[in-house]
Amino acid sequence: MKLGSQQHDLNSSPGKNLNGSLRKSGSDFLQNNIDASPARSLDGSFRKSKSVISAHSISGISASSQIIPTSRRMYKMLKDFRRKLVDLELFTQSLEDWVLEKSLADPPSGKQSFRSPFLMDELCRLDLALEGVLFQQLCRMPCSSYAFDDLKEDEFLAVEDFLHAIVNGLWRTFWHKSGPLPFFLSCPRHPGSKFYSVEKAISRGRIDELCGLSLMSKTGNDLHVHWDQVMEFALFRSEILSGNDLKLSPSSICEALFYGIHVLISRSLSKYCTIGNDSIFVLVFDSKFGGVIKLGGDLGKLEFNSANPYQSVVEWLKCHAEINVSSVDQIWNKLGNASWGDLGTLQVILATFYSIVQWNGPPRKSIASLASDHSLRLQKRRLEYRLIGNGNAPVPFQQASHEQGEIVEVEQSDNPYSRKRASRLKLKQGEILVLEDQRQGQKSFQVQESLALGNHFIYIAVSVDNPTELLTVYVGAHPSRLEPSWEDMSLWYQVQRQTKVLNTLRQEGVSSKYLPEIIASGRILHSGSCKKQTPGGCCDHPLCGTPILVTSPVGEPLSLVLAHDGPLSSEEATQCCRDCLVALRTAALVNVQHGDICPENIVCIVNTQGTRSKLSYMPISWGRAVLEDRDSPAINLQFSSSHALQHGKLCPSSDAESLVYLLYFVCGGTMEQVDSIESALQWRERNWAKRSIQQQLGEISALLKAFADYVDSLCGTPYPVDYEIWLKRLNRAVDGSTDRGKMIEEVAITLRLEDVAESSGTSGGGT
Repeated sequence: MKLGSQQHDLNSSPGKNLNGSLRKSGSDFLQNNIDASPARSLDGSFRKSKSVISAHSISGISASSQIIPTSRRMYKMLKDFRRKLVDLELFTQSLEDWVLEKSLADPPSGKQSFRSPFLMDELCRLDLALEGVLFQQLCRMPCSSYAFDDLKEDEFLAVEDFLHAIVNGLWRTFWHKSGPLPFFLSCPRHPGSKFYSVEKAISRGRIDELCGLSLMSKTGNDLHVHWDQVMEFALFRSEILSGNDLKLSPSSICEALFYGIHVLISRSLSKYCTIGNDSIFVLVFDSKFGGVIKLGGDLGKLEFNSANPYQSVVEWLKCHAEINVSSVDQIWNKLGNASWGDLGTLQVILATFYSIVQWNGPPRKSIASLASDHSLRLQKRRLEYRLIGNGNAPVPFQQASHEQGEIVEVEQSDNPYSRKRASRLKLKQGEILVLEDQRQGQKSFQVQESLALGNHFIYIAVSVDNPTELLTVYVGAHPSRLEPSWEDMSLWYQVQRQTKVLNTLRQEGVSSKYLPEIIASGRILHSGSCKKQTPGGCCDHPLCGTPILVTSPVGEPLSLVLAHDGPLSSEEATQCCRDCLVALRTAALVNVQHGDICPENIVCIVNTQGTRSKLSYMPISWGRAVLEDRDSPAINLQFSSSHALQHGKLCPSSDAESLVYLLYFVCGGTMEQVDSIESALQWRERNWAKRSIQQQLGEISALLKAFADYVDSLCGTPYPVDYEIWLKRLNRAVDGSTDRGKMIEEVAITLRLEDVAESSGTSGGGT
């Protein structure tokens, strides 16, 4: 029997409140309060997910779990309850049968078993976010199964080092790269006992009395450690499995709940704890395996029975608490090393992440933003090297023009379960595509390279008739799979919608070397016999009737340029601004706005003329362009204009405003890790008010600073951008000339420049 009557070790006072809120467990803490944010998203359409707490959601947590004042009677009742609830054996006897029944519950029969605290999607997203993050456990878990005293010392040292590696890695990755950690690890002997470091417990011969380790929050300069500082509790037992099954034994669950309820009561009685105290994660370990239990609930519904406090808490756990129990998986391998990328360890890391968020607020970087970087890392690897048929040596190859999908869609596609959809239409290198173009008839293209982008692929190809020019090929969804493709609209925007926009520009007589050119568009004709019933129909062949778009030229997205080479120079940034403004002005002549300016959708093109190479920049991915009032632009938390974020529509200067954010970013400016439209608008308002954007651009170019000032004066107004005057200035800076022929290369424009000049708004300053 384990006794814990030394309640005088706890520092409690009647001046604190009791949490009266009941929050659902399972994944509800994650779903309701944790938001996926595009953070350093380079294409971040606003979509809620389940990976990171948002600033907006945090306020919701605080509001929903405000501690309501408790009466002196309630305070004394809880204090007395905590003092009497000290016998672990009696607690286990009272609860074990119910836990066993819940553990053996059969969902098909209607009996509900314990739910897991995490969704598999959350764990997969965390796995992607932690690529490249170093978790290093230096103290190995002992491999021997003999229970020697010194072996237990090594086991506790290993668990302590394992947890320290997790909290240090999470804090340095998501919150702050430097500075002291705001928490530490300490070990209790039983509920209400003092805390010891593992080394101190070993030196005092009390290692056998330790029940586990606690992640503790630092509170000012107070050197005393109290139970209300416990952020997360890690129970360590000699055995946690239920027989031969990979699940927690009922006794392990009961012991975890025993310590969990003590932590919740201590928080409620504390005069220092200010967080919402209605949930705690309890980690359960032995020397091989680990699992996670989450306990939450409203202690205000605890009915105190002084004659039998154990029965009272058991009834509360059964009727009012939310208990979530994860699966059990291996934590340490046979060499004593932690399996960092495996399911068991990821569950522990995610529980610790949420515990830190609960105490220290939302991270500076979100899980979603780091997970989205997986696609960039994958692209970088595929772009830097590829294996070719004439040898196994990796060689560099030229980057393809492409568009990355919306941020949340990219994150979801990184999930191996959703990637299956992309593989169904993957074309192989060397494969010949025959396209049926209504205007040009049949045209053939040979695939040179494929690049996975989200739930789809884009391809670098050459025309069979002209194999010297590289082209970009977008392949849509097979008509029979059109319904699933609505889950990810990026394919439709990439192919059908972009084809419509580029054709509209061509039909209006607008063309420019700074706009992508349609080489061919139509439907794929497959080899072999076709069983389609009508000329416009398709058969069940995976390629029959699939829409396809072929464009020119091929370039490298700015997102990858930044990843490889860092921020742009003054000359490069000025030319990028000039080239993009030319494209935007050309489209604006026929009332078309791009609607999705971001680093993925601007490509850097290398034009080789003789022995010299010249760079140019081009906006691509015109599928989200706004042609008429009913069209909606992409919502990108980092790069969309304020008007687009507020109203879901573009104003005349929206593209120019997005271009300013783009220039700020590619010139080394820091994009704050925003995760909601509200926080994105606040970032814009704050940075425009402080002139942070102008100051950053002013360090690169006085002209870009002046352009940012001009756009600031137009934001949200009905006045269009005066492209003419700014293109003259930018052309002078780039080419040393104001010759319109050099500045804008337009062929067969149907609108007169005089008509456009009459409708333009005021410019910002003179030349």
